[in-house]
Amino acid sequence: MRHLQRVQGASVEAEAPRNPATPPAGGAPYRLGAAMLESLAQEMSVLAEQASTLLRTPPENLSLDADIFARIARRNVPRWHFAMLNDTERNDALVTALERGIPAGATVLDIGSGSGLLAMAAARAGAGRVFTCEMNPLLAEVARNVVDAHGLSDVITVIGRPSTGLDPVRDLGGPVDVLVSEIVDCGLIGEGLLPSVRHAREHLLAPDGVMMPSAARLYGRLVSSDAATRLNQVTTAAGFDVSLMNTLATRSHFPMRLDTWPHRYLSEEVPLLEFDLARDPLEPGERTLVLPTVDDGEAQALAVWFELDMGNGIVLTNSPDNPGSHWMQGWVGLEKPLPTKAGETVSLRFTWSDFVLGVGL
Repeated sequence: MRHLQRVQGASVEAEAPRNPATPPAGGAPYRLGAAMLESLAQEMSVLAEQASTLLRTPPENLSLDADIFARIARRNVPRWHFAMLNDTERNDALVTALERGIPAGATVLDIGSGSGLLAMAAARAGAGRVFTCEMNPLLAEVARNVVDAHGLSDVITVIGRPSTGLDPVRDLGGPVDVLVSEIVDCGLIGEGLLPSVRHAREHLLAPDGVMMPSAARLYGRLVSSDAATRLNQVTTAAGFDVSLMNTLATRSHFPMRLDTWPHRYLSEEVPLLEFDLARDPLEPGERTLVLPTVDDGEAQALAVWFELDMGNGIVLTNSPDNPGSHWMQGWVGLEKPLPTKAGETVSLRFTWSDFVLGVGL
């Protein structure tokens, strides 16, 4: 790593003045940074050990019940895949959207194979050819096996690369007729929906192609919840100041099952973002939010949720009013509590990148 290499061969006559903002070599920030690198090296060492174990094991002797397989699967495949596949409301809505939206004989690209579910549903809905891409090699192989077990390998091709790495001619035989991209997290954008769609509609989708989803919207309300805030913030424990742990807290939006924790809404629900996925630039940006307040208190976060318009009247949402959804709500923490007074308004700066939501005063 270049930033750890020592520069040699140059002599200096006088020591450069120390920047007062630079922490001393033995200070806590320096030690935390060193510990972070050590933690990363430790993780890489574990991965290397697991790979070495697998390489020494003949393929015919490798059991899927082996502990090494379970550890690699647990590390590399997010557990939410199981909750997602058991979300019957989500599955039924997507299958219906595909049945209504895919023209007979169309060529379809599904971004994010997972188990291969949507690719198989597209084939069953009448697609003539389905390509589905998955950047996780383990999931891609699962999808291949599931597709093959259902006798659909002649219709569906699983490609073990991200969609941004696809060549439209070499990999797809030309631009596709339908793009399916249900790659959303609790805050809509965290799984890469914006850059994936931005790239796919320019390089992989035919000019008059069908987009599923066609639009996406994000909503939010200011919320106060000491219990939820403590899931990502700490001050003291048993009389000891342990607030340094906050340097390790999640700084982006993260999932929160809002009805699990006591909370109060301090503002009205407001629209935060709306994307026409076929036409909007889908670039990072920011805007000023004006939120009408409904109660006195101190807001600690913006709770967010999405609506995903799959076309033909099918809309998916993780609104707090839909507790059956496997998607939780998103929690976008404020840097410091924001006082509110009922009947007034507050203004916030709302930002979004390709993957992360943020809010500030």
